[in-house]
Amino acid sequence: MDFGVVFQCDPPASTVVDLAHKAEEAGFDYVWTFDSHLLWQEPFVIYSQILAATERVIVGPMVTNPGTRDWTVIASQFATLNEMYGNRTICGIGRGDSALRTLGSKPGTIDDLKHCVDVVRSLARGETVEFRGQQLKFAWVENGALDVWVAAYGPKALAATGQVGDGYILQLADPDIAEWMIAAVRRSAEEAGRDPAGIKFCVAAPAYVGDDLDHQRDQTRWFGGMVGNHVADIVARYGTSGAVPKALTDYIEGRKGYDYSEHGRAGNPHTTFVPDEVVDRFCILGPPENHLARLAELKSLGVDQFAVYLQHDAKEETLAAYAKDIIPSAR
Repeated sequence: MDFGVVFQCDPPASTVVDLAHKAEEAGFDYVWTFDSHLLWQEPFVIYSQILAATERVIVGPMVTNPGTRDWTVIASQFATLNEMYGNRTICGIGRGDSALRTLGSKPGTIDDLKHCVDVVRSLARGETVEFRGQQLKFAWVENGALDVWVAAYGPKALAATGQVGDGYILQLADPDIAEWMIAAVRRSAEEAGRDPAGIKFCVAAPAYVGDDLDHQRDQTRWFGGMVGNHVADIVARYGTSGAVPKALTDYIEGRKGYDYSEHGRAGNPHTTFVPDEVVDRFCILGPPENHLARLAELKSLGVDQFAVYLQHDAKEETLAAYAKDIIPSAR
């Protein structure tokens, strides 16, 4: 199993770069960041510094979207970084949440998502693609490479992931939900004539190592609120008819709204509806043995990477704990 770490691009950007370097030293394989330009600093600028300060980690957004940048610009950003640093980027992408909603826009369509995946990946790889009625190609790209992993919860997005994604990102660490979602992506890939075994599966969730579970829950409860945004959209479209597991739809009954000014922040007052049980299921908390047990369960389901959301008050301590007690044993 590979390991990733997910940062917010809070200023100063130098701190994000420093943490990324420490993550590489701790044995992590991927460095991801949020991509929401009104809430945090611009990630693609920071990626250049992360790649310069590291030697082997793969770097990219978790996740970008088709709505805030021209697709050819996204592709050029990845292709340029790859030319500079040796094909060490990856594109996580979804329909869009905070990046679009803070602009007063809605998440994009599934059709746009699928088309964007093809355009960005093909151009970054140096291939020709049709876009806006034209045949486009970056003449300067040689030996380009880019994988695109799709983040999804709803049935149509899961189907799209199986049809076009190189990987699937599930933003929660509940094994039962992960099994359901992974099966849906694999089923879609098979129906599309693709090899399901060729799709990588990434579970991303907060992790906090230690014994004070009450404090850890308070520091990571925000995550259930963030996931709840996506689940609320699914429930609004499909109801609670089984389009996604009941473990997802049931817990948002007490949701009263969401304040994006505190998106992804520990201690959010608007995430109090998330019960401890959901925090424990969605995140990985407690002593090292808890983490190792959950990771073993996820690995048995076919998860290829666990990406740690580091949005709490023990970032460096968590990196050190994973380096010492978890990554070596999990591998």
